[in-house]
Amino acid sequence: MMSSESPPIPRGRHAPPLEVRRQRQRARLFDAAATVFARVGYAEASAEAISREAGMSKATFYEHFANKEECILALFDAAGRQVSEAVAGAVQVDVAGSTPEQRVLGGVRAFLAAIEAYPDYARTLLVEIIGAGPRATARRDAVLEDFARLVDAKNATAHDRYGAARLASLDDAFAIVGAIVELTSRQLRHGRPADIRELEPVIARVVTGIVEQGPA
Repeated sequence: MMSSESPPIPRGRHAPPLEVRRQRQRARLFDAAATVFARVGYAEASAEAISREAGMSKATFYEHFANKEECILALFDAAGRQVSEAVAGAVQVDVAGSTPEQRVLGGVRAFLAAIEAYPDYARTLLVEIIGAGPRATARRDAVLEDFARLVDAKNATAHDRYGAARLASLDDAFAIVGAIVELTSRQLRHGRPADIRELEPVIARVVTGIVEQGPA
């Protein structure tokens, strides 16, 4: 879904099956929507602007989404799944001799790499979704909760397998997620720090500090 510009879709007898064409159209619309949301914000974005950015008609947009709210919700879900999978995969890698802290850093690097590679999608995920109404807010809350549960589950595994310090509660895991989201959101909105990779040691200190507190 988070991809570089899609190649033109062949026409005539060389045209791919309908479902493939629809998938490619949807990917192009997602790319265009992320660009438009990042450029003008959700409030000023429109189906027409997204369609124009994608090089498609408004009729094609409405074949995929009822309105821009449905578009940003679908984009949010798709981007959230990909970021979750990237982070989960990076944390799951069990490199011989690596410590629990090093595996956490692998997850942090995967998250920041995804943000750096796809800044427009990241801005939709972390910034623009907030202004898209109560359904979007609920969706964002659910995704952050899922991330917190992922952090808690990975910490529990590290505790059982390697004796790593255990988080005191799920709220501690949510505190980690909240700090990461706010740090990256600020970077996307204000460019501080200039290089998002500079957040890696900051996030590592947050994670380590909270984990090392352990249960009361």
